[in-house]
Amino acid sequence: MTPYSAWPKAELHLHLEGSVAPGTMRELDPSLTTDAVRAMYCMRDFQGFIQAYKSVVERLRTPEDYAHITRALIRQLVADAVQYAEITLSAGVVLWKKQEFGPVYTAVRQAAAEFPIEVHWILDAVRHFGVAHAIEVVELAAARVDDGVVAFGIGGDEERGPAAWFGNVFRRAKDAGLRLTAHAGETVGPESVWAALDIGAERIGHGIRAVEDPELLRYLRDRQIPLEVCISSNIATGAVASLAAHPVRRLYDAGVPITLNTDDPAIFATTLSGEYDLAARQCGFSESELRGIAANAFRYGFRSLPIAVA
Repeated sequence: MTPYSAWPKAELHLHLEGSVAPGTMRELDPSLTTDAVRAMYCMRDFQGFIQAYKSVVERLRTPEDYAHITRALIRQLVADAVQYAEITLSAGVVLWKKQEFGPVYTAVRQAAAEFPIEVHWILDAVRHFGVAHAIEVVELAAARVDDGVVAFGIGGDEERGPAAWFGNVFRRAKDAGLRLTAHAGETVGPESVWAALDIGAERIGHGIRAVEDPELLRYLRDRQIPLEVCISSNIATGAVASLAAHPVRRLYDAGVPITLNTDDPAIFATTLSGEYDLAARQCGFSESELRGIAANAFRYGFRSLPIAVA
């Protein structure tokens, strides 16, 4: 428990597939030993994270597996006083595995509905798989705008899948009534954030490299474009060299709106309350500042209503 465990919270950057805890992984694949799972979740850099993520998704073989991990995730969110969550489901990975997406989505949607928490879904395309792949994901998302899907996003390797490729894809998503988000400025510099903004991203996943460009900081501040900051994730993947080097404090002090998020909570061994605690203990945030950041998560949710975090 942390001092923030009872605060009402919202999470905007949370990958379903990255929420599979080691115990749940062994339930999915009983052949795995405890040591094997521990080794699977041990990483030193971004490519190590990608390999861990791949190891998880390869074991999600049926819609029931997806429902199982959804229930496990949302139990944890409820226990952590999370009231609103936008959960990213990698529809692109489902397609890559050549699984039928419809039954998977129905399974996670129904599993989430079992709990007293407001959940919406962001369907994510793997940017380095290219434009045609992303269009397939947009079509899946557009077909479910009235069935829980709130947004379309792109994740994956920023360098191998530059945002500029996806201008027409984002316009297609927007025309279908979807909100728009993009991972950017995590492992590539501020030019990646600019490119995501140029194609219409309304929120930026990570965005921490924006700190390198004063003009970009002013742009984000003046237009109130939020960054979905994930401190533990950035340390584990090597996106920043150390906790002391993390720019979250500088981003906040520059007036950029930020939210705190877990990204892949099981892989990075964190909770949303844990991220708030980390920000307080290691990054110098006061309780008042953290209450404002918690309120931001409701303010910038694509469907949430602003609340006061008292």
